[in-house]
Amino acid sequence: MRLLAHQLRGEQQLFWRSRELAFFTFMLPILFFVLLGSVYGKDRIDQVKGSRYLLAGMLGYGVAATAFAGLAISLVVRRESGVLKRLRATPLPPWAYVSAVISSTLLVYVLEAVALIVLGRLLFGVPFPHRVFSLVLTVLLGAVAFAAMALALTGLIRTAEGSSAVVNAIYLPMTFISGSFFSAHSFPRFVRAIAEVLPLTHFIRLVRDVMLRHEEVWSHPGPVGVVAAWGAAGAILALRGFRWEPTEG
Repeated sequence: MRLLAHQLRGEQQLFWRSRELAFFTFMLPILFFVLLGSVYGKDRIDQVKGSRYLLAGMLGYGVAATAFAGLAISLVVRRESGVLKRLRATPLPPWAYVSAVISSTLLVYVLEAVALIVLGRLLFGVPFPHRVFSLVLTVLLGAVAFAAMALALTGLIRTAEGSSAVVNAIYLPMTFISGSFFSAHSFPRFVRAIAEVLPLTHFIRLVRDVMLRHEEVWSHPGPVGVVAAWGAAGAILALRGFRWEPTEG
């Protein structure tokens, strides 16, 4: 546990010292929320004030950017540069390293979620969530599930140079189709059918049910089950395909 705590501190230092990683995973959802909230935050979307609707979507975009895209890219870069291979030769157990990386990702996303909620209150008058415990459970469920999917994805990416292209090709369309930025009700039928399969759609739906309709997370076993199933599938694939050695060498 001491090694885990030490590695967690190191992961946090690495994250905040990497300006590019911190900007694109932590700051970008916040900037999108401020910009889009200034554009249509006073409109009505599905009988809800636009800024409130957008806040839930940005929490979804944030989990995809932080726990999925950022984690997958950073792990592939570390693997292909030989960092993971050298870590295996240290006294640090593999489980401690992976736990520290995931815990660091969870911490970053929780801080991002808090920042979004506070900014929503200060800038757009979005009320604070009534079901705080349910929101915390929802955020943790989404972060763990998407982190597991990120670990699984690293096994399919062969080069550090191609990691950004592969990850962006997956998570950027997913955020649009899932309705992170606006309502998906106006999408064509086939796009809505695709959205129903995606885990981010159900995560955002959960967040909106908890934040906008003041419902408990356990009142929606369907979306919870879909997100959990994607996370479990990602964990299984990660156990089978996660590599510590570079693809070449």
